[in-house]
Amino acid sequence: MPNAKVLEQKKQIVADLTEKLSKACAGVVVDYKGISVADDTKLRKDLREAGVDYFVVKNTLLSRAIAGTDLEEMNNVLEGTTAIAISENDYVASARILKKFADEHENFAIKAGFLDGKCISLEKIDALAKLPSREVLLATVLGAFNAPIAAFARAVQAIVDKDAEA
Repeated sequence: MPNAKVLEQKKQIVADLTEKLSKACAGVVVDYKGISVADDTKLRKDLREAGVDYFVVKNTLLSRAIAGTDLEEMNNVLEGTTAIAISENDYVASARILKKFADEHENFAIKAGFLDGKCISLEKIDALAKLPSREVLLATVLGAFNAPIAAFARAVQAIVDKDAEA
């Protein structure tokens, strides 16, 4: 039986983890065994630059944090080494970075994921990983909006040039 101080620390960790999970829009749970320190450091740097919170977590603590929520379905993958990547505002960053890393490292595996508090399948994580970043999507949408305006401006300029020639 753990002493009262250790028990309080664990309760605080579970409470903090529960809060992080509730604020997150997306997250991915991975099995990180067998990767080198250099690879782990590079992965953490890439995730940090994308605004993703990545940390190792004990299976029992994560299990307690998701108890009674829609994420409880993840309990069946909570064995072995477990790390979680959580993003509060980017739905695809964690999936994209971790999927790429998993493809490059055979020991690294994606266990589960969630979007808006609901568990998603590994196929959906793969689909998310293939989506472009938010900035690329916004640029594409803005380009689509800009195209008719640019065509109209070219047409008006052509009329002005034609009248100037006459």
